[in-house]
Amino acid sequence: MTAAPSGAAPVLVWKEGTSRTTRREAQRNNIMAAKIVAETVKTTLGLRGMDKMLVRTTKLVAISAKK
Repeated sequence: MTAAPSGAAPVLVWKEGTSRTTRREAQRNNIMAAKIVAETVKTTLGLRGMDKMLVRTTKLVAISAKK
């Protein structure tokens, strides 16, 4: 295994038709995603917190259970 030389550009592999956002637009997208996640999980907190079940379109189920 060889290490990449310092300063080498990373190789990015994208699906066909994928768009890339940068700077302010990417920052806004990340903030919006964080707010959506926070809004979704805030009801799991506290004494009366509720568990969440996430269902993907592929029918895979991920359960978030309190410990």
